[in-house]
Amino acid sequence: MQLLTVSEIWIYPVKSLGGIALNTARVLPKGIECDRRWMLIDSDNRCMTQRDHPRMACFQLSYVPDGFLVRHEEERIFLPFSAKGTSLSAIIWNDVVEVVEVSEELSQWFSSRLEFQCRLVSFPEINTRVVDQVYAQNNEQVSLADGYPLLIIGQASLDDLNQRMLTPLPMNRFRPNIVFTGGEPYEEDGWHHFRIADTGFAGVKPCGRCVLTTVDQERGEKAGKEPLATLARYRQREKNVLFGQNLLVTNEGIINRGDHIILE
Repeated sequence: MQLLTVSEIWIYPVKSLGGIALNTARVLPKGIECDRRWMLIDSDNRCMTQRDHPRMACFQLSYVPDGFLVRHEEERIFLPFSAKGTSLSAIIWNDVVEVVEVSEELSQWFSSRLEFQCRLVSFPEINTRVVDQVYAQNNEQVSLADGYPLLIIGQASLDDLNQRMLTPLPMNRFRPNIVFTGGEPYEEDGWHHFRIADTGFAGVKPCGRCVLTTVDQERGEKAGKEPLATLARYRQREKNVLFGQNLLVTNEGIINRGDHIILE
């Protein structure tokens, strides 16, 4: 039996901004530590994503002491882990969550570069947002990710997709948290329970993909109809185009690149 091995670990601290590749990560009940704990909201307090604002992909983040360094072209600004601004309610899809504006300075910095009035808010770890109760197993919580704490994709799945396309695409179009090597294409669709080291996960449903996958993550521009057009020919189920598996956390812990995945 071919070994299943973690090859990439990613977090996206600010929803829909650039990701950070990790060698090791702490997995909490809401997902990997610092993953999607911040987001930009518009003047109606609704979450902003690359679906409507593809230029958000052009902001890149890196870890620095006590926070992150956010880069946009030649400019830099510090995003602290802590937020001391005003508490408010924000809307993310069908959920209303309590968030905190990080600072007026950061909100204005993002507004200026996106040419769109927005605010940067954080989602404190103690605040609640439950996953879809149809798929919840123990009233699990989620951060500001679309619906579930983590997303996993097999490299074999991307390789199979790329063989069907005229121009291959990188994995970053799909913004996974965990990528693994080994196994068959799309086998993650059927995973129910598995471990990475001492950390436990439950697969709950394949991920329905949207137009965000058509955004070129390097240029911050929509780049046509792919990969959705190709995926729709063989991965469409009940009007959803599927790629990757959504995960719940059953036991928090530490995961590392190179760890083996043990199916249960």
